[in-house]
Amino acid sequence: MQKQNNLLIFILTIGIFGIINTEMGVIGILPSIADHFHVSISKAGLLVSLFALAVAVSGPTMPLLFSGMNRKKVMLLVLGVFVLGNIVSIFTTNFTLALVARIVPAFFHPIYCSLAFTVAADSVSKEEAPKAVSKVFIGVSAGMVVGVPIVSFIANAASIEMAMAFFAIVNAIVFLATLIFVPSMPVEEKLSYGAQLSVLKKSITWLSIVAVILLNSAVFGVYSYLTEYLKTVTNMSSNTISLMLLIYGGANIIGNIAAGKLLTKNANKSVVIFPFALGAVYIILFLFGQFTIPMAILTLIWGILAGIGGNINQYWIMSSAPESPDFANGLFLTAVNLGTTIGAAAGGLFISELGTQYVVFVGLLSLLLSSVMIFLRNYKFTPTQQLS
Repeated sequence: MQKQNNLLIFILTIGIFGIINTEMGVIGILPSIADHFHVSISKAGLLVSLFALAVAVSGPTMPLLFSGMNRKKVMLLVLGVFVLGNIVSIFTTNFTLALVARIVPAFFHPIYCSLAFTVAADSVSKEEAPKAVSKVFIGVSAGMVVGVPIVSFIANAASIEMAMAFFAIVNAIVFLATLIFVPSMPVEEKLSYGAQLSVLKKSITWLSIVAVILLNSAVFGVYSYLTEYLKTVTNMSSNTISLMLLIYGGANIIGNIAAGKLLTKNANKSVVIFPFALGAVYIILFLFGQFTIPMAILTLIWGILAGIGGNINQYWIMSSAPESPDFANGLFLTAVNLGTTIGAAAGGLFISELGTQYVVFVGLLSLLLSSVMIFLRNYKFTPTQQLS
């Protein structure tokens, strides 16, 4: 049984990697895509921004619509849509068609991700659930961090079509692994849409959603401009910047592993401490960001905290609506995407008005507001009420 669970969690982790990699991998090859389709770089950027927008819009609705269906069939459907979209992207020379081939799978993205978290949590005991979810989260980090340089390398070494083929191959492998090794997972207790939507009547759900939007804004409002910061404030070379991004990514994966243990041990305490720990990193970053060695150490610590933060976000929304796991995970995906959008926009504003160094204030402001939301939830609801 243990072996079967481990295999299931491994397949889900690679599945998440394939889907997140399809979303984020394009970032590393945007200039090549612009050349390939003879469009401007800002137009090529639509492949990223419209994908994220589709995920944010479909986050709460799509997992809800598919919540009553056999989970294995739903996973195969989503992976199939991604494989088809990837194949179209390889062979098309028309940018509009490439855009459609990206946006259609994006609407299905939250279904697989929310299911992966739910299935991982259900495959183990309630106490071990955060640990199982943190393993699946490694796929998120790997997709966001490892995927970008891999795709960039393939595009430079071979061609843009081969880079697109990489997305298709990963998703096709997971499709086959799901088909062969994942058991049928019919939904035993089908919740009505009304019962699932009723979690939105609870103030604890809204306090948690707002806290997560702010927490993700705190991470991505600053991280989105890390390359710019390292270039203009720390004065690093492009090779050193690539190394820093890799350190951040590796640290993110360490953070995921640590988060599983922290949330299993004392979830509430971990959530309360997190904004203060990240806030301390940002203050030191502001004071010593122009020095290379302190910046390298801070990037490592920041990456670990960001990895922990992703797990905290999922846990915080999930624990506010445990009676509707698929819908709660959909809300989580929407909240983090909104947080990323708001944070990145605010970061851009701070940079243009005050200068690159001041981008950390977006993080500090978001962390301060998120602490208020976390305090309100803990003040209004006892730990037992929070999980009931």
